[in-house]
Amino acid sequence: MTAPIKAILVAILTAAALFILTHLAFFFPFYLTIVTETFNLANVAANDNYVRESYLEDALDRLRERPIFERAVAANGEGNGNGWDTGAVQIRVYNVDGFRAVGSDNPFDYSHIDGASPDKPYRQRGEPIDITIVAYYPFVVTMWGHELQILFPVSFSMTTIGLRYYKDLDYEFLWEY
Repeated sequence: MTAPIKAILVAILTAAALFILTHLAFFFPFYLTIVTETFNLANVAANDNYVRESYLEDALDRLRERPIFERAVAANGEGNGNGWDTGAVQIRVYNVDGFRAVGSDNPFDYSHIDGASPDKPYRQRGEPIDITIVAYYPFVVTMWGHELQILFPVSFSMTTIGLRYYKDLDYEFLWEY
């Protein structure tokens, strides 16, 4: 009598293992896409000491056109609608002092502001910039006609150093050594 119960248990465990392995096969490209986009944004942030809005929108569009990200966005909703947070994909770019390092596409928008201030998205050369992409991986299993879905938050973060020297910012750090 225990043999049929063991056979059913083995069948259920085998099916569950196959579901998990199938999702792992889709998870690695999902995660590598997040890593690649974070690296691309880190390169852009290092060049200008901040990330322009158009670069963030392009990165988000590249992520949205991937089928697995589309499914995650549809499952999780549209977020707060600021353009870099769709609910399933969030792109965060911050300076070392906690201010957002996202700026206008026109670099001359900040020329009227004196010194280092929170209004400027960039800091002086040598300051770190943190870039994080958070996405939700949709783990979906269909059993007996019902779709079970769990969204797992996955993130990748990278810190880069700004390379550009800005004349309108303080440069006292050059004389500290």
